[in-house]
Amino acid sequence: MSMTALDLRGVIAAIVTPFDARDRLDEAATRRITRHVLDGGANAVMTCGGTGEFPHLSRQERAKVTRIVAEETAGQGRVIAGTAACSTREAIELTLDAAKAGAAAAILTPPFYFHLPGRALFEHFAAVARESPIPIVLYNNPLYTGNSLPPALLAEMAQIDKVIGLKQSDSDLGRLVEVIRRVGDRISVSTGIDSQFYASLCVGARGIFSTAACVIPREMAAIYQAFCAQDHRSALGAHQRVQGLNRFFEYDPGYVAPCKEALEMLGLSAGKARKPLPDLTAEERNGIRAALRDLGYEVRK
Repeated sequence: MSMTALDLRGVIAAIVTPFDARDRLDEAATRRITRHVLDGGANAVMTCGGTGEFPHLSRQERAKVTRIVAEETAGQGRVIAGTAACSTREAIELTLDAAKAGAAAAILTPPFYFHLPGRALFEHFAAVARESPIPIVLYNNPLYTGNSLPPALLAEMAQIDKVIGLKQSDSDLGRLVEVIRRVGDRISVSTGIDSQFYASLCVGARGIFSTAACVIPREMAAIYQAFCAQDHRSALGAHQRVQGLNRFFEYDPGYVAPCKEALEMLGLSAGKARKPLPDLTAEERNGIRAALRDLGYEVRK
């Protein structure tokens, strides 16, 4: 069952890819984390994104993660699979894999490493969309990809058949406002930055692709629910309460290890981030531990 732009809303949990002690995909842990985010109120699940360490996964692992999560979400949630790749050919192949594995939509960044002009970026997404049996969500993350999708280019891309949404991971909130002005009536625009969640909803975003929701889905869902009920005082208060933890899921020290560490502290095994991603320092661990306790969680270590 594929998605529409209307379905792309609320809290979409960007989940980690758990590994066991031998650095292999941990299927049981993947299922537990999927249940954790759905039971916590997430509207959908994103697999194989940056939080899911997609650059460090094989093609087979990416398909397997999506299949596992699709099985767990059957009847309750929807899966949006990350299919980003440097080449258009590989992105198409990964998108076909995701559809076969049960994803309702694919989400992909621009190609990375080589700097590309706007026309090449447009043609990349258009080619993937033509071949894809499922809808496409654009993922603008210029800090990590080196290829930005400015508002004017996104307005063109929003006209591509099968494009239903955008994850905007740009620290410039003003660009989010401009993108919503240009394309918000055609596709679903969400932020990809946890610290922007409440503010982004106030300027017209439909939701969030959230690393924090992998750890504290209940709290992230509460922000969205309060906003939808027009209880802005509660929504803002809830956002401010989670910011003490969410600040660890931004750009420094990188969000994968903090997310996995927080899950471990809550008793949800996620394993280590694959190398060369760094482990956390003792100071960073202590900060995450304190932030979880401030939110009322019992921390196991």
